[in-house]
Amino acid sequence: MNTRVVGRRLVRREIVSSTMEEAALLADAGAPEGTVVVAEYQEAGIGRSGRSWQAPNGTSLLLSVVLHPPVQGEGLGTLPLAAGVAVAEAIEEVIGATQPVRLKWPNDLWIGDRKVGGILLRVRAMPGEVTRAILGVGVNVNVHPEDLPPGATSLAAVTGSAQDRDVLLHAALDRLDAVYGAWLTDGGTLALAAWRERAALIGEAVVIEVANRRRPGVLRGIDDRGALLLEVNGSVERIVSGDLVRGPRRFPGGLPPHQED
Repeated sequence: MNTRVVGRRLVRREIVSSTMEEAALLADAGAPEGTVVVAEYQEAGIGRSGRSWQAPNGTSLLLSVVLHPPVQGEGLGTLPLAAGVAVAEAIEEVIGATQPVRLKWPNDLWIGDRKVGGILLRVRAMPGEVTRAILGVGVNVNVHPEDLPPGATSLAAVTGSAQDRDVLLHAALDRLDAVYGAWLTDGGTLALAAWRERAALIGEAVVIEVANRRRPGVLRGIDDRGALLLEVNGSVERIVSGDLVRGPRRFPGGLPPHQED
């Protein structure tokens, strides 16, 4: 593999609590930037806001990457979006662009109106220290339809045939490496343009849920720092974090109960 950063060290595990936690432990022990943890099964897979991500053993792509991006705060807001673009490109490379992958803010990958994967970024930054970020990726690859939660899909379900997870792994690492390198150079400009081309729900009525509060509006896109732009009563508001759902009710493809953002 001709990666420059991402994938320079590949650690394979059969069973872990979560690849995010395993990568964090390796980072604490001095693992270099670009170290990747890949697992067959997660006993306590982590999604956004502490939610769980579960998949049957040996069916999904489950990986986390140790990164040391030289920025902090809102400057990191575009990194998970860039990662989403990279993984979307990798999926299309493997299964063909006839099954386009769309991106739902902030971190879902969709095929059609169903969730096929997600991105998670956890950051630790202290004054005077280099930022440490753990980037997690989960993709439903060969999960059988009966094992999928409502509103989710898998690459096998979409294509009608099992997919080689190692082929997808290496495609994802290659794309993540290229996109991360570009992100370091241009601050995410190229990735944001690519993300906007894949954006789901633009121009639709949506609801942003933050801390049990619901903010309805019309999705207008994202800004140059990755924040969502929500039109409310003719004014555009900038939303930095929250859950995006369609219309007045939770969209069935977005947040299944055991495989959420």
